[in-house]
Amino acid sequence: MTVVDQTPSEPTDARGRVAELHSLREQARRGPSDRATETQHAKGKLTARERIALLLDEGSFKEVEQLRRHRATGFGLEAKKPYTDGVITGWGTVEGRTVFVYAHDFRIFGGALGEAHATKIHKIMDMAIAAGAPLVSLNDGAGARIQEGVSALAGYGGIFQRNTKASGVIPQISVMLGPCAGGAAYSPALTDFVFMVRDTSQMFITGPDVVRAVTGEEITQNGLGGADVHASVSGVAAFAYDDEQSCLEDVRFLLSLLPSNNRETAPREETGDPTDRRTEALINLVPANPNQSYDIRKVVEEIADDGEYFEIQPGWAQNVVVALARFDGHVTGIVANQPSSMAGVLDIHASEKAARFVQFCDAFSIPLVTLVDVPGFLPGVDQEHNGIIRHGAKLLYAYCNATVPRIQLILRKAYGGAYIVMDSRSIGADVSLAWPSNEIAVMGAEGAANVIFRREIAAAEDPDLERAQKIKEYQTELMHPYYAAERGLVDDVIDPADTRSALIGALAMLRSKYADMPSRKHGNPPV
Repeated sequence: MTVVDQTPSEPTDARGRVAELHSLREQARRGPSDRATETQHAKGKLTARERIALLLDEGSFKEVEQLRRHRATGFGLEAKKPYTDGVITGWGTVEGRTVFVYAHDFRIFGGALGEAHATKIHKIMDMAIAAGAPLVSLNDGAGARIQEGVSALAGYGGIFQRNTKASGVIPQISVMLGPCAGGAAYSPALTDFVFMVRDTSQMFITGPDVVRAVTGEEITQNGLGGADVHASVSGVAAFAYDDEQSCLEDVRFLLSLLPSNNRETAPREETGDPTDRRTEALINLVPANPNQSYDIRKVVEEIADDGEYFEIQPGWAQNVVVALARFDGHVTGIVANQPSSMAGVLDIHASEKAARFVQFCDAFSIPLVTLVDVPGFLPGVDQEHNGIIRHGAKLLYAYCNATVPRIQLILRKAYGGAYIVMDSRSIGADVSLAWPSNEIAVMGAEGAANVIFRREIAAAEDPDLERAQKIKEYQTELMHPYYAAERGLVDDVIDPADTRSALIGALAMLRSKYADMPSRKHGNPPV
């Protein structure tokens, strides 16, 4: 790629200086060449400025350091000093609220990061933190600029340090719109949400060539680190899209659901959905038979304002659903077991997915509603050897550490440690509700009867009949719908048709909740 050195001429008067300024700005806006733009479009990719225009409100973008150029010499760089140095930085608005953004310009040095490039990103990140506004990165870069050596690597270190400093302070969103390899991939991993576009975006630490050389495995770039891989296998990406337009549209929608920073609450939106609307459909939607599956998303649709919700990581760890929705216009986080996937059992990935979402909601003062229908943790050698104890503890830690309003609703079964982990009253839920179909116990009735009454069953003339009787006895004594309520572990057993109004009432009561935590530098969660 040829980048022309645009050295300004010497102006003769004030009017000439102004004219020159406008000329330089226009050069910076156009980019290196029309041919470079055509090449970008031919790959199915928009330019950095086109992407910013889609993300921000029309005409709201204010650019920072548009005329910045690198100072590196050697390896031909002194003859290639384009304005912007391959990254567009600035701020604008999304639905009227300030958002900071930086976008790699792949047309310039392949979007590779050098010292000046990194310094621009550092500045806009510092501005976002100081202003208390979300930061969106539009990533399309070839990694560190090799010609600048360690200076480029240090630039990435500065980005990582600021990602960490901003964590839990302002929302950070990474939008992957091109390649992201090596150490560069760690910045998106440190942010709150990662969006990817199929076919054009990839993320990996070592590319296919290195993998082939080291392991002998043959794989393509998309097969190694494409959007669908990270959205459904690794869990690195929260969302995958077919095109940049729909991707950026959803980035805007997500921003509309989030507070600007950790000192504010998410914006309330009047939906017009009555707070006392009855949810009669829930009575038939959730089968009475605890072994029969159903889609928990249908429950969320019934209880949320206008049936709308925004699911996070829908393709990964599908046995748990995490989403943002509104109740009486207020944004609320939802964590729910998914009976239609692995019977809603908790495993390593589901625990990690839910834990990170709980932590995010707590960091940004978003209340939590937990819908429980869980048969327990997934048994198996693979789960145990890969650390289900440690990973399950992540979810436990996240809930115990959360100070936002927390409401638990038990729909059907809630067995063993999984019941405790799913925000039970015993670990700090502010309100615990249950439907009359709830079954809270150490384990299912059949397993419990086989353990407790194994001698009686073995000695009986008809073991099958004896087993059936003991199962019934256990269900009657310890698993009836009001057992937990009688002991204060459930605050109320409610009619499913009253679910929406009960949740909204509890959330309203908890809106002024204050939690006094012990003084400490930080906890030591299981990571």
